[in-house]
Amino acid sequence: MRLLAILLALTTLSAPAHATSRYVSTSMTCGEAQDRVLREGEVVLRWTSARNPGLPLYNRYVADRSFCQPTEALYYEYIPTSDTDQCPVVTCKEILYDD
Repeated sequence: MRLLAILLALTTLSAPAHATSRYVSTSMTCGEAQDRVLREGEVVLRWTSARNPGLPLYNRYVADRSFCQPTEALYYEYIPTSDTDQCPVVTCKEILYDD
């Protein structure tokens, strides 16, 4: 009975599973990439390096600060898409303080 109570408590407290969608940024326009981020809240966008075509690059991009950890801030990054090499998207990065 005690085991059942513990299992019930653990399943009640556990967060629901959340899968992050993954897309190839160069297969969509800048507007489509930004729209997916805003609509889904967070996505992983990937592309291949311009200098080394065999090197895959990727990052997690978010719609707003609520998808970041408390010790992170929002930063703009620019990714390649089918219509531009400089599509602005937002990501979370650790806040670094100088001593």
